[in-house]
Formats: sequence, structure tokens, C-alpha cells
Amino acid sequence: MDSVMTTPEQRATAFREVMAGVCTPVSVVTAMDGDRPHGTTVSAFASLSLNPPMVLVALDRASELLALVRRSDRFGVNVLADGQSALAKQFARKGSAKFHGVRWCPAGGLPRLDGASGWLACEVSGLVDGGDHVIAIGAILDADARGTAPLTYHQRRFGTHTAFRGQP
Repeated sequence: MDSVMTTPEQRATAFREVMAGVCTPVSVVTAMDGDRPHGTTVSAFASLSLNPPMVLVALDRASELLALVRRSDRFGVNVLADGQSALAKQFARKGSAKFHGVRWCPAGGLPRLDGASGWLACEVSGLVDGGDHVIAIGAILDADARGTAPLTYHQRRFGTHTAFRGQP
């Protein structure tokens, strides 16, 4: 079935629908501004390399967090756990009160959120323009996995991964 989209709006709408069908991990990227923590929920986070260990995250070009990452050359990735959807929503908001009431601790000079299923401390090894976002490539300085189910986002809803029956 051939379909040609004639307008940028049609392409954008179709793109959003395709991406809504892709199950993604929900992560909060963090950085420090002196003694003040900053963070934002990201939808674009992925493993990039095993040797050396590297990840990538996409940060809004106009975000304060990206400016901090550029200055500090470091960022943290908190892979949220199933049950942390309220935290994901809190960090997706605009404003400076994202850490209000949030339990966290400094880990390697970066904000680590309590209860996250995974933690990565990263040093920036590259920044790449990507439309209205900048892709931050991070070399892993520290990693910790709790072994809990991750929070995922699919069809504009939060959920988690469940293995098929009979899978080890």
C-alpha cells in the first residue's frame, strides 16, 4: 500500500502515531548546578556501545538541563522503575521545582533518584545536533542495576515489560 504524505503536518502526525507504537524506557536525565539538582524526563534514551560502554540521550535544544550538561560535561541517567510514573510526570513538567519532595542522593557528583531500576553516570563524549534536540553521547563512568522491572511508555500510557510465559 503506497501512501504519499503531501504536507509537513501530515508527516508529523503520522510520525507521532508511529512513535506512540514504540515501547520506550522512561528515564530522567540529571545534572548539578553547584549544589542544586536539575533533571528532566526523556523519551529518547538508548544503549550505543558496549566497548566502550556508551549511551545516548536526546535533550531539548532550549532546555536548561542541556546548558548544564554542556558546562559540566557530565550527566546522570535514572532508568525509572515500574511504579514511578508520578516521578516521570513530575520531571516532565516545566519549572524549577521538579526535585520538590523527591528522594535523591549525590552519586559521583550527579543526582541519583531513589528507587530507579538503573543508574548511569556519564561523561559527555559528544554532542550532535538532531532537529529541535541535541543528542548527548555519554561514556559510562558508573553503572548500577537494581533488577526491578522498568517503567515503559507505549501508546501514550505508562506500563512495564512482562516476559512471555516459559521464558527464563
